[in-house]
Amino acid sequence: MNRGSSPRLSLRWRVSAAFGLGLVVVVSALCAATWHLATGYLLSQRQLSADRHSRVNARLVDNAVRDQPDGLGELLPALAAGPHSTILVSLPGGWRTAGRPVAPEDLPPGLLTRVHAGAPAHERFLADGIPVLAVAQPLAIPNGFYVELHPLLGLERTFQNLRMILFSGTVVCGLFGVVLGAWAAQRALRPLAAFTETAARIARGDLSARLPEQSGPDLAPLAATFNSTAAALEQRVRRDARFAADVSHELRSPLTTMTSVAEVLDRRRDAMPPPAQKALQLLLAELHRFRGMVLDLLEISAVDQADNGEERELVDLGALVRGGVASSPAPRPALDLATEPLLVAADRRRLDRVLANLLDNAARYGGGAVRVAAYARDSVVRLEVDDAGDGVPEELRERIFERFSRGVHAGRRDPDAGTGLGLAIVAEHVHRHDGRVWAEDRPGGGARFVVELPRARG
Repeated sequence: MNRGSSPRLSLRWRVSAAFGLGLVVVVSALCAATWHLATGYLLSQRQLSADRHSRVNARLVDNAVRDQPDGLGELLPALAAGPHSTILVSLPGGWRTAGRPVAPEDLPPGLLTRVHAGAPAHERFLADGIPVLAVAQPLAIPNGFYVELHPLLGLERTFQNLRMILFSGTVVCGLFGVVLGAWAAQRALRPLAAFTETAARIARGDLSARLPEQSGPDLAPLAATFNSTAAALEQRVRRDARFAADVSHELRSPLTTMTSVAEVLDRRRDAMPPPAQKALQLLLAELHRFRGMVLDLLEISAVDQADNGEERELVDLGALVRGGVASSPAPRPALDLATEPLLVAADRRRLDRVLANLLDNAARYGGGAVRVAAYARDSVVRLEVDDAGDGVPEELRERIFERFSRGVHAGRRDPDAGTGLGLAIVAEHVHRHDGRVWAEDRPGGGARFVVELPRARG
C-alpha cells in the first residue's frame, strides 16, 4: 500500500458490501413499486368513495334548494360525515358551510373552475394542518357548487405505517445481504486461505507442502498447477542443494592439499625472497577464506535439506548461550540471561551455529559483542546480541541476511572479511525453527541482532 493512500477493504468485506448493496437496490425497487401501487390503489378507492358520497349529498342539496331554499341550515350539518369533514355550498346568495370551519378562500385555486357537468373535480391539500380530499360537484342552479372536504387522517396513518414497514424491510434485507455475502465470501475464499497457508509453508522452507485435491471444476486445475509448480520448485532446490554439496565435497580434498602445501611453505618463509613471502601470505589468506566458504556452503546445503523434526529436542536457550559464549574465542560480552529455563524445541547443533555466527559477525564487523541477552516474552524466547560497531543502515537490514551479502563490507578482501554466508545460515536455521531474526539499532549506538523462537512448554 502506498503511503498516504487510504486502506482498502478486504475482499471478504467488499463481497459482503456488494451483496448488501445489491439486495438493497433490488428491495428498494420492489418497495418503490409496492409503494406506488399501494398508495395509488388506496387513493383511487378513497376518491371513488368520496365521489359517490359527494354525488349523493349534492343531489340532496339540489333537491333541498329547489323545494325549500331555507332548509339547508338543518341539512348541511346532517351531511357532515365527521368532526373533521367540511361542507361548502356556493349559492347565488353566497357560501353556506357546515362541519369544521374552513373558509372558501382556503380552497385550492382553480378547483371550482375544473368542475363540469357530471364531472367532479378533486384535489388533495392541507386544511389547517389536516390532510383532506376536496371533491367539488356542480349543482343544478346557475353557478352553484357543492364542495366536500373528506379527511385523510386514517389514510395518512396507513401510508405512514406502510412507509415504515417498507423502510424497515429494506434495512433488514440490506443487513441480511451483508451477512449472506460474508458467509458466501468465507466459503468462496476458503480454498484461497488454503492456498495462502500452503504458500506460506513453502516460503518458510517446507517444500513438501501441497494443496489438497479440489473437487470443484474451477479450483481443481489451479490446485493441480500449484502442486506441480511446488513439486518442480522442490526438485530444483534439492538439485541445487545436492550440486552445492557435491561441489563443496569435491573442493575439500584439493583445498586441503593446497592448504597443507601452503602451510609447509609458510614454515620455510624465511628462506624465501620478500616477493615470494608476500605472495605466500596472500595465498594463505585466500585459502583460509576459501576454506571457510566451502564449509559454509556445506552448512547451507545441510540447511536446504528437509527438516523432519527428528533431531529436535527441548533446549534451554539460557544454558546454550552461557556455554556458547564461554567457548567462543572472542572476548566475553556481558550476559543478561533470565533465571527461569528458556525452553525451545530445536536442533541444538543448529542453535549453536546461530549463536556462533552472530558472535562471529559482531567480532568481524561490529567491534565485538558487548552484550548477549536471553529472556522470555509472551509465547516466544528472545535472543539479543549487541555489538559496539556503527550499526546497520536501515536499507541493508534485510539484505544482510541474503547469501553472499556483506552489507557495507562487500568490497573488503582481507582474511577477516568473511564470506557473506554467516547471517544467511542464521536466517535459514531460525526460519527452520519457525522463528524470526532481524537487525535493529542498539540503545546507545551499535547494532542489535534479535532472534525470536517459539517457546516450548516443559
